[in-house]
Amino acid sequence: MSEGADGVMDPDAHEQVTREALARVVREHAGRLAASLMSLLGDFSAAEDLVQDAIETALKRWPIEGVPDRPDAWLLTVARRRGLDVLRRESNYRAKLAQLRPSAAAEPDDRLRLIFTCCHPALSRTAQIALTLRVVCGLSTAQIAAAFVVAETTVAQRITRAKKKIGEAGIPYRIPTAEEVPERLEQVLAVIYLLFNEGYLSSTAEFAHARDLVEDTEWLAALLAGLVPDEPEVIGLLALIRLHRARGAARFDAGGRLVLLADQDRALWDRTAIEKATALLTRTARRHHRPGPYQVQAALVACHAEAPSWAETDWPQILVLYDMLVHLAPSPVTRLHRAVALWHVQGAEAAVAELDDLDGVLERYPPYHATRAELLRELGQADAARECDRRALELTANPAQQALLQERLSWQ
Repeated sequence: MSEGADGVMDPDAHEQVTREALARVVREHAGRLAASLMSLLGDFSAAEDLVQDAIETALKRWPIEGVPDRPDAWLLTVARRRGLDVLRRESNYRAKLAQLRPSAAAEPDDRLRLIFTCCHPALSRTAQIALTLRVVCGLSTAQIAAAFVVAETTVAQRITRAKKKIGEAGIPYRIPTAEEVPERLEQVLAVIYLLFNEGYLSSTAEFAHARDLVEDTEWLAALLAGLVPDEPEVIGLLALIRLHRARGAARFDAGGRLVLLADQDRALWDRTAIEKATALLTRTARRHHRPGPYQVQAALVACHAEAPSWAETDWPQILVLYDMLVHLAPSPVTRLHRAVALWHVQGAEAAVAELDDLDGVLERYPPYHATRAELLRELGQADAARECDRRALELTANPAQQALLQERLSWQ
């Protein structure tokens, strides 16, 4: 935090702190704000525009007035006042005005309803996910672009087209019927999963991780499981999130630095939560016999969570599970993770050969370069490893990842 000689915070530093505070509020509450305004106005684009107007107002006033005690309530109040201006121009103003109560908040399933609206089959799949992450989760176009490993302009175009399509097609704001759920479920799961990833390890410089976002994803996954209890992939995603959360206390040290799985203090892991999540996953697998990507990913995390130590990790089983995952949901990132498992089963040379096939595809993905650096160090190629770590450092905005990479480079 930058201060002048008289102890007063530098204006630029003060503005930066204010912007960071606003970013946290937006990330944590954008979905609730949009859902509440959508219920009021019945207009998707108008609701999102009101949220953005409130954010712009906050950017102008908070640096002067200070961040309010309840910033989410402040944003909602400003947005609703603007919403009233919109309603005053409508014939049904008085009927809708009755819905506005000072303590009113989005119903527990409003965000889920909003997600299903964003994931309507009239929209393209990439647009569905991008729009939901933007409107429901409050992620910026830069953060969504990082999640998709695509250009920001591409994400912005997808969001604009999706919002226009919702208005033109009159897509309803509701939970779909039982017959409609299957065609929407895949994308809703993808949205919750991407939101979890963003909260678990942020793609931005604002903070290393966002606990509230992770808690929101568990809540949404549990809510979805209540809606469709016989869908094993929903249970798989819920178990996956809970297994990851179970080791949250060991993921960062006292200074906020990222602690890799191999170095984590496993005594800090929540063994009860691990056992419950693993039992949930096992029951689902035995009952349905329909393996899917989220169930397999949860099984992978369970393998790590059940190992008494890093040295006792069942790497052959993990490699088998990654083979299943590559078959069920092939992607360059999954192949990258499989290469790590291959490293521990067949050696670093075999893993590097796998990464060579991904060269270019994951050029802007920091973990790709960081993983290659580890493999090259084991093979005695220190200079090449250093270059890979430098490239990973250039690409990542996450402060915890940056600190880890800088520490590695200082050792070399």
